[in-house]
Amino acid sequence: MIELMKLSEVHEQLGLSNETLIEMYKKMVLTRRVDERMWLLNRAGKIPFLVSGQGQEGAQIATAFAMDLTQDYLLPYYRDLGVVLSSGMTAKDIMLSAFAKAEDPNSGGRQMPEHFGDKKNRIATQSSPVTTQFPNAAGFALGIQLLNSTAAVYTSTGDGSSNQGDFHEGINFASVHDLPVVFVIENNGYAISVPADKQYKAARLSDRAIGYGIPGFTVDSNDIFAVYAVMKEAFDRARRGEGPTLIETMSYRFAPHSSDDDDMTYRTAAEVKEARDERDPVVIFENYLLANQVIDEDLKATIEAEVKAEINEATDYAENAAYAEPESALRYVYEETEGV
Repeated sequence: MIELMKLSEVHEQLGLSNETLIEMYKKMVLTRRVDERMWLLNRAGKIPFLVSGQGQEGAQIATAFAMDLTQDYLLPYYRDLGVVLSSGMTAKDIMLSAFAKAEDPNSGGRQMPEHFGDKKNRIATQSSPVTTQFPNAAGFALGIQLLNSTAAVYTSTGDGSSNQGDFHEGINFASVHDLPVVFVIENNGYAISVPADKQYKAARLSDRAIGYGIPGFTVDSNDIFAVYAVMKEAFDRARRGEGPTLIETMSYRFAPHSSDDDDMTYRTAAEVKEARDERDPVVIFENYLLANQVIDEDLKATIEAEVKAEINEATDYAENAAYAEPESALRYVYEETEGV
């Protein structure tokens, strides 16, 4: 069992009401249960592929709630299920993508699952090459700056992807021009099969911020209030015109790299079990809410039932939805002219 974690800040000090905490908990449970359902669907041969964010939900939920979701732009990476589900996307949207159906708001069934994109919620479409979203985020932020908007940009990547050239180019450009971007490294300990000690020499990836003259912070992903505090300050700083921030959130990836990965070739079952037993963000946050009487066992059961019903409905709908017509593959490639 996971013992109640000593969190670095209590929610009252951060201005988080009990109602907000309950909404955060609902999104965290929804994120975990959607992820678990997709694993079942994949193993049953109903969906072809997925990448999992299990173990990283704490930082993702805290980040989304620290943003201004009425105006901010998101350029997430493929494990950011908790961020997008907290930012306006639904379980049905995710399932439509997993089943590659025509109604999929991400890409109309064209992209792989977890390639998020949703214009109405200001979530920019991502590409498969990793970390291309960092220079893209700098471009979004430049546009915001030129328009004198009060919006900010969120973008994220994994620890392995932080070694790509796009990572450095995006942060360097944003730093030089004081652009309103929050850059996040979700460090889950592995770049596919490569552990952290084989990836980089630095003690903390956030120390890379020093080279760009911007603030850098490393925070425990499971300390949801610490993550919220550092993210809130980073977004506030961006809106004040003070430039970008680099934040590293430390977690552990419970699942294999993807549904096609055998993680037992590079780590042990005992290591994964220990992490699940001691570092599960859902249980840690749940224990805090129970200990502080924000929720009780009855409300917990109600939330689980509501989430299960939502996911069941989303799964059934997506599985029975229509695939795109073959001719639709020709759309969004060339300019379309009416009457021609």
